[in-house]
Amino acid sequence: MVKHIVFFKLVDASQANKNAVKERIMSLKGNIDELIHLEVGVNFSPEERAFDLALISDFKTKEDLQAYAIHPLHVKVVEFLKSIQTLSKIVDYEY
Repeated sequence: MVKHIVFFKLVDASQANKNAVKERIMSLKGNIDELIHLEVGVNFSPEERAFDLALISDFKTKEDLQAYAIHPLHVKVVEFLKSIQTLSKIVDYEY
């Protein structure tokens, strides 16, 4: 199994915007066969170093993660996220 985690820092970190971004990401759930599990958490920590959102997803294999990465629906969401974020960090690992 493969875990794919992404943290996002948004240009507009208002609660309404964070919720809208969460909904946009969650639209992938059930629409990409390789995506086994998807959750998006909205940060509530007031710490300056905190990120605004966390995406956590699971895949059976590295190849499934690669297929997800180039899936047209995912690419569309990534393009949107690039336009509204200031920073993102990714961790991928097998478990």
